[in-house]
Amino acid sequence: MFKRRIPLPFHRQLKEVLWPTTGFRRSMRYVAHRLGRLPGTPYRIAAGFACGAAVSFTPFIGFHILLAMLLALLIRGNLIASGIGTVVGNPWTFPLIWLWAYTFGRWLLGLEGSGDLPDQLTFIYIRDHPMQVLWPMTVGGMPTAIMAWVVFFLPMRRLVEEYQRARRWRIRRMVLRRRQRAKAAHPAELSTEQFRGKEDPQ
Repeated sequence: MFKRRIPLPFHRQLKEVLWPTTGFRRSMRYVAHRLGRLPGTPYRIAAGFACGAAVSFTPFIGFHILLAMLLALLIRGNLIASGIGTVVGNPWTFPLIWLWAYTFGRWLLGLEGSGDLPDQLTFIYIRDHPMQVLWPMTVGGMPTAIMAWVVFFLPMRRLVEEYQRARRWRIRRMVLRRRQRAKAAHPAELSTEQFRGKEDPQ
C-alpha cells in the first residue's frame, strides 16, 4: 500500500526519512489521509495508531512494528494503523525519547547522580552495558508508552471520526451531482421511460 512502483536507492530512502522531499507538513497530511481511508471504525484506527506511537517510546528498536501489531491485536486495533503509528519514533524524535526514557527510568530506580554515560554513546556500549542503559530506558519507557497511548488515542479518534464523516458527505454530494447531470443530459429519455412505465399494462 505504501510502496513505490520503482523503489528508491538506499541513499534516497535515507534522505527521505531524514528530510522528506515534499516537506514534513505534506508528509503528515498524507499520513492523515491514509489513516482516514483505512477500513474500520474510528476506535480501531485510533487504537492501532496509538499502539504504534506507544511502542515508539520503548527501547526495543527493530521490533517496534511487530510489537505495535501484537498490541493492536490484543485491543482489536487496526494493524495497518499500528504500523503507521510507529512513525512517531523517527531519527528526529528518538534522541529526545531516549533521553527522557533513560532519565525517567533512572529516577524511578533511584539511580540519579550515579553511573554517568560516556561522552560518545554507541550501540556497542549499549550492547556491552545493557543493565546500565537498556534497563533504565525500559523502566522509564513503559509508563511513558502507556501515557503516550492515551495522548495519541483521544485526538486521533476524533480526527478519524470527523474525516470519515466529511468523506461520506463528499461521496453523497458527488453521487447527487452525477444524478443531476444525468437527468439534465437526457431529460427526453427519462420522460419516455417514465411514460412507458405508466402505460405498461402490467
